Amino acid sequence: MKKKTLINYKFKIDNSIDHRDIRSVVKVMKSGVLSGFVASNNEFFRGGPQVRKFERLWSKFFKSKYCISVNSWTSGLIACLGALDLEPGDEVITTPWTMCATATSILHWNCIPVFADIEKDTFCIDPKSVLKKISKKTKAILAVDIFGQSCDYESLLRISKKYNLKLICDSAQAILTKYKGKYVGTLGDVGGYSLNYHKHINTGEGGVIVTNNKRYAEKLYAIRNHAEAITKSHSVKELKNMVGYNFRMGEIEAAIGIQQLKKVKKRVQIKQNVVNKLNNGLKDLKGLKLPVIRKNTTHSFYIYPLILDLKALKISRRKIFSALVKEGVQGLTDKYVLLHLYPIFQKKIAYGSNNFPWSTFKNKTTYRKGICPVAENLQNRTFLGLQIQLYDLKKKDIELIISAFKKVWREFGII
Repeated sequence: MKKKTLINYKFKIDNSIDHRDIRSVVKVMKSGVLSGFVASNNEFFRGGPQVRKFERLWSKFFKSKYCISVNSWTSGLIACLGALDLEPGDEVITTPWTMCATATSILHWNCIPVFADIEKDTFCIDPKSVLKKISKKTKAILAVDIFGQSCDYESLLRISKKYNLKLICDSAQAILTKYKGKYVGTLGDVGGYSLNYHKHINTGEGGVIVTNNKRYAEKLYAIRNHAEAITKSHSVKELKNMVGYNFRMGEIEAAIGIQQLKKVKKRVQIKQNVVNKLNNGLKDLKGLKLPVIRKNTTHSFYIYPLILDLKALKISRRKIFSALVKEGVQGLTDKYVLLHLYPIFQKKIAYGSNNFPWSTFKNKTTYRKGICPVAENLQNRTFLGLQIQLYDLKKKDIELIISAFKKVWREFGII
């Protein structure tokens, strides 16, 4: 007889859009001004009224002197790297456990991504591994506040200061996460957040860069809006990396962003409440390590990350994952990312490859298996994640997820 699936319905997809967002879009549509940008040195160089209002509000909210909106966080990362005076062949240390844009933004400026390992409990870049990766060519660290968890910024800032390195904060998944009372994203030279559709708040696609450095801000404004068209007449005097792009946010997206910012605290709190309920329900399961929150920080929980203790479980992750999926648990993933093993690094630009485009590259770092053992073990054997940001999980959904875990544990004889 076929076993009955515990969860036999689809979870409701999370949706942060409501009547206020719709009303703001209609207002912009009626105005006829869908973009206020002009790529010349005039009052519209920094966009239309909605873009400028959104940036002012964001700057005030996050206590950052400068806020630069962009059409995606990928664009934001590219602009951030371009603003920091990097040269072709310079090395930027980053994590392999993140979305590909983190590394490709480095490649964009003909710089070299060097991958440091991650901390086994937080999934964030490990400062001890960063220290081992520093060379004479190292110019920056690109830290990622993955899953909504804050990096160890005290250590990263100390390393940056000692070795005269720039620090970029990729807080795409960690809006409102705080490190010692300050928002992540604002702790480095430049940083920022993603506003694409599956984040805590969204404008469909979009991103926001923050910085307290006026010089970097001016360069970021220029890179966003066809820099080469305005460098002769604009306040930017330095032409290094002043190839500009159309990274501009539209008026509709900015209008939505203004409304979304009003909801962000509540929406992050909802995810934190979901996690509290999941933790309470799963805390006694043998061999299941619940999320760690770094001391003196908060966690916004883009993903609910778990680690399996295979010695205690005496069963493979694949069997547990498959059993949970069969019980109807949705948004479950048993893998994340290992960027250093992506084809672009393995086949296109590995050291010694005939296809390697940068003659200035002197570091003999190879993107081989084994250089990030903690990340590789998590990816290959022990990581289990629940994509709670995808769903509007209600009390019944959470209770059934907990019941599914307990049922699987019982059936495998783990409890």
